[in-house]
Order: sequence, then C-alpha cells, then structure tokens
Amino acid sequence: MLTVTSPLAGRVVALDTVPDPVFAEAMVGPGVAVVPAAGTTVTVAPIDGILVSLHPHAFVVVSDGGRGVLVHLGIDTVQLNGEGFVPLLRKGDAVRRGDAVVRWDPGAVVARGKSPVSPVIALEAMADALSGLPVDGAVAAGDRLFAWE
Repeated sequence: MLTVTSPLAGRVVALDTVPDPVFAEAMVGPGVAVVPAAGTTVTVAPIDGILVSLHPHAFVVVSDGGRGVLVHLGIDTVQLNGEGFVPLLRKGDAVRRGDAVVRWDPGAVVARGKSPVSPVIALEAMADALSGLPVDGAVAAGDRLFAWE
C-alpha cells in the first residue's frame, strides 16, 4: 500500500468538482483535489520517489514500486507559461514525502483568471485501488489524502 499525502494546505474537494472535465471525469486517473489556502504556497512531494516530470505548474513523482502521482497546480495554468511558479528541484531528482517542489501564489493564479484548484492524481490506477478518499475538509501539507492498494 502507498500512502499519498497532501502536497499543500487548503481544503480537500472531490475530483468531480474540479472545473476541468479531464480531471473531473478521472480521465487522467482517480484522486482528489485541494483548494489551496491563501498566500504563497510551497507545494511538497506527496510520496517518496523520483521527480520524473516537472513543469512550473505540474509535476509527477514515481515511487520505487512504479506508482506515479501527478500534482497539477491550478486549472488551465499551463496558459500562464510558468509565470508565478518557481520550481525548486529538477526533473530526475529523488524526493522524500514533504520535500518542497514548487513555490507559487494561488492568489496570483486567481488574479489571472485561472482556478487554483489542484488535482492530486494516482496515474494509471483504477478507482477501486484508492481508499480513504476524503470528500471535503481542511488539510495541511503532509496530511494523508488516500491509500493506494
């Protein structure tokens, strides 16, 4: 079992409430989303592993067992061309759960007309492989989000 923790502080919401059909319909994979707390946020690794993909607005960490977790900072934030996002590591870096990966300001994302809602997705997982998915509630960075069987 792999425990996936929250990459940022905020409020957990169900994936089907995310304002993007690709995430809301779990086309990328099952998971949850976090509405980030106000202010500049440092986003952390949700699992131990290797940072196999790193863009200013999104990253994927793959565990030793080959399970990948995508953290997507906001919706349609790729259109910001990296503005307002500061990657703190490099693709290929080993990370431990809780290591800082990207610094960003959700308020600046909102000011640019984008949603700061941040999906946390279990890539290539079946929905029934995840347990303990929270429906709604406050979460701190590093709090357990779900278990991946």
